[in-house]
This record gives sequence, structure tokens and C-alpha cells, in this order.
Amino acid sequence: MAYDEDLATRIRDLIGPDPELTEKKMFGGLAFLIRGHMAISASGQGGVLVHVDPGRSAGLVATTKATTAVMQGREMPGWLRVSPGDLASDDDLSRWGWTSASGTRGRCRPSSPRAGSRRNRRPARRTWT
Repeated sequence: MAYDEDLATRIRDLIGPDPELTEKKMFGGLAFLIRGHMAISASGQGGVLVHVDPGRSAGLVATTKATTAVMQGREMPGWLRVSPGDLASDDDLSRWGWTSASGTRGRCRPSSPRAGSRRNRRPARRTWT
């Protein structure tokens, strides 16, 4: 199932112009990224996939109709799915769109290479004896 183009347009209109925002097709949907980190996506499964503070995840699931996203059979705290029926009005969408996603703004920064990753290690210096 392709993502809902109208929903993507509504998200885009809600966010407005932001120089740190990019859009990228991923996970069968259209993701909206802040500084390279996904904040919200018009999901290919319908509705949205939204990134929230993992500490708030359980509370949001308990007090709303959102569910914890399951990826590759594993629940992912901090990632919530909101069904299309719960996004009917612009007020419903704005609750999840920028308000929840903006909680990630302060801590999102471009990923830096991990010190121990294989790609970043210098080749071992060989000495010939």
C-alpha cells in the first residue's frame, strides 16, 4: 500500500517551511526528517508513524489511540503508529505532527561515525621483518 498523498500534504502544510527539514521516501511511506532524523512519516500502512520521546511513549499509548510501532517483530518504544481515523481533522494531525515530533528537535543532530565501527578504523600498520 502506498502512502496517502493527501496526508503527506497535510503534514507538509502543518510543518511549514523549515530549512532543517527534508523529505525522503522510506519504509513504504514519506518520511519527514529533521537534521537527518525521522520525526514523522505518512505511513505506507496508513496513518502516520511518529517519533516521540521514548519516556513519553507508554503514557501516550495509555491516553490516546496510538499504538507502539512493531518493526521486524519487535516493539519500538518511541515510535508510535496513529491510524488514519484518528487523523481526520487538522487539529488531530497537529497533535501528532509537529507537536510530538518537535520533542526530538533538541536532541537531533547529524549522526557521526562511531569510533569503533569497522569503516572508521585505520588499516593495521604492517611491518615487514
